[in-house]
Amino acid sequence: MSQPAPNPNPEFDAYATDYDSALEQGISVSGEHKEYFAQGRVDWLAARLAKLNFAPTRIFDFGCGTGTGARILAEKYRTAKVLGADISGSSLDTGRKLHGAAGVQFQLTGEYQPAGEMDLAFCNGVFHHIPLAERAGAVTTVFKSLKPGGLFAFWENNPWNPGTRYVMSRIPFDRDAITLSPPEARRLLQAGGFEVVRTDFLFIFPRVLGWLRACEPSLASLPFGAQYMVLARKN
Repeated sequence: MSQPAPNPNPEFDAYATDYDSALEQGISVSGEHKEYFAQGRVDWLAARLAKLNFAPTRIFDFGCGTGTGARILAEKYRTAKVLGADISGSSLDTGRKLHGAAGVQFQLTGEYQPAGEMDLAFCNGVFHHIPLAERAGAVTTVFKSLKPGGLFAFWENNPWNPGTRYVMSRIPFDRDAITLSPPEARRLLQAGGFEVVRTDFLFIFPRVLGWLRACEPSLASLPFGAQYMVLARKN
């Protein structure tokens, strides 16, 4: 039987058991549940990767939290190995209980030794929690994890969207976060050695305007969405 991971991050350890409920409370103004957004991010990324004829076999979910995104990545790419890493041992324990059967492996970020073995790295809403002085180091960890030509799908909350700022104010662990604008995110990745492939904006319309969502793909280049994805490549 595996032993519980150590707990190096008390702040997020405190939210490990009620993370999802706190998140749901915040995003409820959109009329959707977290699963809608988690699935939407992976589906959007998969469509972009398909256009590049890119099929990952090893995936690194950096800052995986309780593992919802890692589980959806594993379901989307059923032959791939997915590793979720996070600084919160309690969150990883929750992830193992909820998603271990999906074939996802979990590891503390501090114990992960990047070795250029990953095809795809993914993160969502992670960097706005990382102190400014530590963000370049986090990018380096992801860069070193990837094979040459590997891709990094960097998802963040869009601070240019007033709805995003309101939702973050409703979530206890997001209220004091320092957000990154899309240009800041691109500069951070480029400084870490990445080539930016594209930037997309997603989740423009709340559920009450769901009939307009069919228009979202044609609006993805405009900075209206609640979140954005910077897709970057390790050359």
